[in-house]
Amino acid sequence: MPDSFRKILGVRFYISELEGLLDLLEDGGLIVFPSAPVMVRLADDPAHREALESADIAVTDSAYMVILWLLRTGERVRRISGLRLLRGLFARGGLWGRGDTFWVMPSAGDAEGNIAWLRANGFDISAEDAYVAPMYPRQGPISDPGLLELLGKRRPKWVFIALSGGVQERLGADLRARLGYKPSILCIGGAIAFLSGRQTAIPVWADRLALGWLLRFISSPAAFSAKLRGVERLAPMIWKYGSRSVASG
Repeated sequence: MPDSFRKILGVRFYISELEGLLDLLEDGGLIVFPSAPVMVRLADDPAHREALESADIAVTDSAYMVILWLLRTGERVRRISGLRLLRGLFARGGLWGRGDTFWVMPSAGDAEGNIAWLRANGFDISAEDAYVAPMYPRQGPISDPGLLELLGKRRPKWVFIALSGGVQERLGADLRARLGYKPSILCIGGAIAFLSGRQTAIPVWADRLALGWLLRFISSPAAFSAKLRGVERLAPMIWKYGSRSVASG
């Protein structure tokens, strides 16, 4: 396995410099940013596990996972948050012509607010470049024929899925398998909402210090605590399996 990648719980994580990762994104494929709660779900849902393990690139968004890996192996793995990657991608410039990007949003309000922010920051984008996702099943495979047909007709180079973790990865895996071309499919979760103001803003310094979770907790303690339910299971999973898939028993 190249030195730029490391398997953790069977998922292929990129562990090198941000610039190298930004270059790789141009090649297309499924790119996931699994948080600690999303990693925990590897043990619960075979379809979710298959989506993460088959991803072309997983990004080390979870500081908790990086710390656990260090404690288990002694290896310092570089953390790259989804928010940092998105900022880096936007800063490159010259990537976003009309029709180059397509955004899968969780609600009409998110679509409107995020598109307004993107337009204000130089994107040539319209309401037709966004899709409000229906309610997908919590477990098992996901397929959305309407979205698949729309992407097949528009053929954007970049597909950003801004849904909740555990859902967006399964959707992204199905799109990659069924589309007749190879876009870059990025499962960015709430990263765009942190920038647009739809969710709690996370300054660059807080993201660098891995304190985004604290700002989100302060902003909405009950909602954020619910997102972390079950995360304590990640430590014993990493201790038991290390680089192996949880399906290995």
